[in-house]
Amino acid sequence: MTFLDATRLFSKDVLDTRFTKSSWALSTAGGSAKPAPIDPAKPLPVLDNRNGTSRSRLTQSEGRDDTQASKWATSEYAVYYIIVGIAVPLMFKAAYDVSISSHPTYSEYEHLLSPGWILGRKVDNSDQQYSGFRDNIPYMFLLLVFHPILRRVYEYLSPVEYKVASPSQRTSQSPSDTSADARLSRRVRFDAGFACLYLVALHGTSAFKVITILSINFSLAKRLPKPYLPLATWFFNVGILFANELCKGYPYAGVARLVSPSSLASATSPGQKPGPNWGTYLDNRSGLLPRWEILFNITVLRLISFNLDYCWSLDRIGGSPLEKQLDSSDLSERDRVDLPAKTEDYSFRNYFAYVLYSPLYLTGPIVTFNEYVSQQRYTPRSITRDRTLLYGIRFLISLLTMEIMLHFLYVVAISKSQPAWEIYTPFQLSMLGYFNLHIIWLKLLLPWRFFRLWALLDGIDPPENMVRCMSDNYSALAFWRGWHRSFNRWIVRYIYIPLGGSGSSPGSWGKAHAIFNMLVVFTFVALWHDIQLKLLIWGWLITLFFLPEILASYMFPKGLWYNHKNAYRLICGIGAVGNILMMMVANLVGFAVGLDGIKDLVRGIVGSYTGLVFLAAACGALFAAAQIMFELREHELRHGIRLKC
Repeated sequence: MTFLDATRLFSKDVLDTRFTKSSWALSTAGGSAKPAPIDPAKPLPVLDNRNGTSRSRLTQSEGRDDTQASKWATSEYAVYYIIVGIAVPLMFKAAYDVSISSHPTYSEYEHLLSPGWILGRKVDNSDQQYSGFRDNIPYMFLLLVFHPILRRVYEYLSPVEYKVASPSQRTSQSPSDTSADARLSRRVRFDAGFACLYLVALHGTSAFKVITILSINFSLAKRLPKPYLPLATWFFNVGILFANELCKGYPYAGVARLVSPSSLASATSPGQKPGPNWGTYLDNRSGLLPRWEILFNITVLRLISFNLDYCWSLDRIGGSPLEKQLDSSDLSERDRVDLPAKTEDYSFRNYFAYVLYSPLYLTGPIVTFNEYVSQQRYTPRSITRDRTLLYGIRFLISLLTMEIMLHFLYVVAISKSQPAWEIYTPFQLSMLGYFNLHIIWLKLLLPWRFFRLWALLDGIDPPENMVRCMSDNYSALAFWRGWHRSFNRWIVRYIYIPLGGSGSSPGSWGKAHAIFNMLVVFTFVALWHDIQLKLLIWGWLITLFFLPEILASYMFPKGLWYNHKNAYRLICGIGAVGNILMMMVANLVGFAVGLDGIKDLVRGIVGSYTGLVFLAAACGALFAAAQIMFELREHELRHGIRLKC
């Protein structure tokens, strides 16, 4: 890795080339244009990404038209640097002070800590969701290496013969369709075979339950008439979410008692539990992850994706790359998602390999069926050795950051111990909530990036799930688009747009329609995460907290402030402070302390004069941070990068 490569480590290009579209990513009409050669040591030229497609044709120079001159060296921003420079160390100190052994509450949560490896500190490994990932990192790294090597061995033993097609059948840059089909078939065979082994290792005898659900969903897609398929797909898959939760994964012991009522007679007294049966024997052989239903939610998204992609492919009006005169080997990301696969590609083998694709099976990121098939035919040009290496280094840096936080800030254990909140100062209370959210962000980012790294090594480029650091968000709308980004894109494609999107009607009715659609979306998102009241409240709070931002954009349209950009920026900074506070409250309710916990936190912060003084100071610091965030976006605009988050 050269020094020039190292300077790109934290660029958007390394994170995901979808953020910085290069000129060669544009699908060329007729396939006559050759893509420009790529120098991996140089940042890619970039295009507008506002529409999520590389076909907007906006150049870098055009992207600078609405940007402002850099403010990094102004006296105004010097004040912001001082504020942030003082606030950030104090924030860490406040969380560290309540995590030392001499603090009065330490004994209440010490039992939740584990032996650590950094400077003799214990580690807060009390979050069950993350501890399952953390404890198995060595084994997952072995799998990360073993799986791509095994594929290369398989491909070496079964090479694809690239037959030369006539000029009318191919472009100057892509292999023939026959060779691409052969590559797809070979890769899918490996994916399906490895998925069987992977599924049995993870879920043991419960693998049969997963395959049964997959088979029923596939039968719906293939046997139902097209008009009934979307509704049936949603009813079945949402029903599966509820059934998995209510039936707790359908234990075989319960099934055995239903089909063999005589097994109940083994209980010798009315209060005694029934004895073991053949179902108990199967339940005891449920693999490394016996509770398969907990992680099945992500699989449900792929089931829906296959069915709806297949349903929409039945129209097939101008749907193939050939009909659109596009180079199939160099499609843009939007075309890979939107253009239907061939009719014969919607087979059970391809479906099985897609739904259970090993690198993305447990957590995602989510790839649509159409894109999976397209990338299996042709390796995306975005996958290069240098970019994958830099992405792997970024993952290791994030992993080390998480380890340092868990060794020095015991905010998760403190929250789990349900302490008497009044013992903490308002500043400490706010930092307990703030760093709790950061750990939630990191515990999601790390698995997503690990499994995406595995997919990149395997030749598949899924979307990056986390676009920005949690602390680099000031807009509720943008925060949602950048948090679990592949899920957001899935929601937009399969729910939000079919519902009507932001509404085609002008004025207030269009805004009301958009808000209703958001309410439907976030109700589904909450139920998809888990069937819990606090998550349903979280989903509704997110929708509620969108309203001030939507109303503010309606009352203060950017176009009217074109000649007063600095005043508009300051007004937006005030709105950003409110947005940040509301986002923290909503996510703390949904993923950390719950509704009762947030009441205690808020009461502790605003229930005294010192708490109100602190809140005013915090708002000032958030205002300074928001101004820096604005300038970071302007810096991206000056380099031609336009993101919605």
